[in-house]
Amino acid sequence: MQERLILVTNDDGWNAKGLQAAIEVAKPFGRVVAVAPETTQSGMSQAITMYRPLFLKKRREEEGVTVYSFSGTPVDCVKMAFDHLLREERIDLVLSGINHGSNSAVNVLYSGTMGAAIEGSFYGCPAIGLSLTDHDLDADFDAAIRYGRRIVERLLASGVELPCCLNVNVPVGRPEALRGIRLCRQNRGYWREEFFRREDPHGREYFWLTGEFVNAEPEAEDTDEWALAHGYVSVVPVQVDLTDYGKFGRLSFD
Repeated sequence: MQERLILVTNDDGWNAKGLQAAIEVAKPFGRVVAVAPETTQSGMSQAITMYRPLFLKKRREEEGVTVYSFSGTPVDCVKMAFDHLLREERIDLVLSGINHGSNSAVNVLYSGTMGAAIEGSFYGCPAIGLSLTDHDLDADFDAAIRYGRRIVERLLASGVELPCCLNVNVPVGRPEALRGIRLCRQNRGYWREEFFRREDPHGREYFWLTGEFVNAEPEAEDTDEWALAHGYVSVVPVQVDLTDYGKFGRLSFD
């Protein structure tokens, strides 16, 4: 049997601790090629680069693992891998992460981590966006690695119909302290932003964006937010079709 090829990417940059953790998740399942942004690209969602040149650089190579940086977005990295770098090979899995911070609920729409995973699924490849609910640059990824491997193994063995993309979030905690894995739906929460106004030394105003997440259904026990709050790893199957089918029959433009 031909060795599997796993594409790893992220949105925190090629030298982020979370990328190395994702490589550790992927290594037991085949050869790993990582193509990750040169710099942090958080919040880039499905953004692509169209108006400036992009640069690919091999950063390191060891047995079974090759790591590249790419000067574009997370989606650019996936496109580079599928359409150029690994064009003559079959990629068996796209693993994006491990993100420093949660991508549950509406964050899936903003996330560069999930943007890359979703892009991978466009190529008819199973894909996972894997995140840890800890923004610390030196976060403990042991639980995310252990549960990530379990989920990768099950996905590869499942024979699930493609395209398939999973949004996986792991709560903070040691592996033995977590309660297991829950298949969930996306929470209907949203963000309410606030802009803090400042002035630079020249008197020019500038703004810093901050915000607060609002859980619109805190009592619902079938969502990713509930799972994470109660010590479970959340797994949400993601689809790209944003059509609100429930509005058919209620709206009319005749």
